[in-house]
Amino acid sequence: MQEFWEVIQHFFTFFQPENIIRYGGLIFLLSVVFIENGLFFGFFLPGDSLMFTAGLLTATGVLEHPFALVLSGIFGSAVLGSTFGYYFGNKAGRNLYKRKDTFFFRKNHIAIAEQYYQHYGIRTLIIGRFLPVVRTFAPIVAGIVKMPFGTFMLANIAGAAAWVGSLVSLGYFLGKIWPDAEHYLGYIILGLIILTAIPVVRTYLKARAGKNAPSK
Repeated sequence: MQEFWEVIQHFFTFFQPENIIRYGGLIFLLSVVFIENGLFFGFFLPGDSLMFTAGLLTATGVLEHPFALVLSGIFGSAVLGSTFGYYFGNKAGRNLYKRKDTFFFRKNHIAIAEQYYQHYGIRTLIIGRFLPVVRTFAPIVAGIVKMPFGTFMLANIAGAAAWVGSLVSLGYFLGKIWPDAEHYLGYIILGLIILTAIPVVRTYLKARAGKNAPSK
């Protein structure tokens, strides 16, 4: 049992943003972005903090690639990942609601994404990029409800541009202005996690309250 928990600990340690970039390099970074944006089991991956860290470590030279290559590569992976999520949702359809909950899939994650669609409509694909869980499941729900593909792609590209462009650029320019920021990554990432988790938790609690409310 102890060995099992050690494996789990090493697994989640490796998937910390800085370790993904330091030990996995650009290819692994792009793979993680693709998975988190379109595969339902990627909801736990560190999207926002990974974007910021990628920009910062590019500025400090840890990620030894031109900024334009890193930025365009992440953007492309985000668009392709969400497109795959849309395709998966379109093919799987409502059968996803019949799946049993597991560690990597929970029906309430779909419910959270649906809550955002009810409030923001197609804008969910843009706003949701900045929100964990919603980022992964919004394109899947778009596929389930058969959103026109052209409409989906416009929102998909706009959302990816806003998400990647803002967070990667913010990390890059902070790294250029304040190279020592790399030593405070843990605190910065913790702040990003808290900020992005708050609206998701609120939506989850509202969805749960609505589900448990007595029907009239």
